[in-house]
Amino acid sequence: MFYIQQIQCISPQQTFPQASLDTLLDPVNNKLNVIEPSYDGVPRNALRRMSKSVRIGVGAALPIIKNTGTHIDGIIIGTANGGMEDSIVFLKQVIEFEEGVITPGHFVQSTANATAAQLSLVSANKNYNITHVHRGHAFELALIDAAMQLRENADSNYLVGGVDEISVYNYKLDELDNWYKPAPVTAGNFYTQNTPGSVAGEAAVMLLATNDSANAIAAVIDIVTLHTTDIADVQLALQNILAKHGDTIDIFLSGENGDNRFDTFYTAVENELNNDVTVARFKHICGEYPTATSFALWFACELLSTSHIPAHAVKKQGSSSFKNVLIYNVHKGVQHSFILVRES
Repeated sequence: MFYIQQIQCISPQQTFPQASLDTLLDPVNNKLNVIEPSYDGVPRNALRRMSKSVRIGVGAALPIIKNTGTHIDGIIIGTANGGMEDSIVFLKQVIEFEEGVITPGHFVQSTANATAAQLSLVSANKNYNITHVHRGHAFELALIDAAMQLRENADSNYLVGGVDEISVYNYKLDELDNWYKPAPVTAGNFYTQNTPGSVAGEAAVMLLATNDSANAIAAVIDIVTLHTTDIADVQLALQNILAKHGDTIDIFLSGENGDNRFDTFYTAVENELNNDVTVARFKHICGEYPTATSFALWFACELLSTSHIPAHAVKKQGSSSFKNVLIYNVHKGVQHSFILVRES
């Protein structure tokens, strides 16, 4: 368990620097692209060389770094693809110039740890620095890493993030593999088409994790991950969470993404919960991408802070309590995760 002292999100909606989610922007060509800020405080010459994933990661982290000062004991990032767009550009240059003299910029920005490295440079931080690249579990493992670090270093705090971008390369591969819908999707019909596929998304979420409960936004109580295609395994994992922490879930934040191939998982989990649990959804806001649970965690913190759920996010209205939020996500039908978040 640890506490979230600060959290920031750059997403396809109005979430940075302040959130306003009552009105949503629709996907464009079935893509939900981030609304990039002006990046005040980032030198223009450095900004030009950053890939999109690095830009949004640095942009989301800078307010936290400024508020925290130099007292950040580590930087822990989760990402599935890093700067894939720059990777492709670099590989094309290798072929074009026959492995001759190639500018290093695209290579440097293409590695998965580029965001963590840039944050280290921006904040002059020489402490623990690591990037978890585990597809749909990348952000969850970054959270687990932070929890382990805080267990060993009780007075420390860690900058933790989840970052992924929509790259032409990854989008085309996932499109060919039928992960995205061919028909146009809007925020209004995101969950009602009853067809395979979803909408591509991207975002950057950064948070400050500590053991200090004073003035905390929320507490991350538990993180559970599993690889399975068996619904019974998922139900058992949920039952263990409820037995461990008490059957006191107020809001179930579902990772439903409009892909009817995986509705059975979400329905099975919903059926394990009490009837008075409010069921809400978030991927019509941010789209589908491997570290979408980072957006879900930001959204959970927003719900706990404001005690308000936008009407478009509510699938089933339950009790009016805002104390315990359970996030459940499925990535491509194999990687499952639960994150239990509680008001501080």
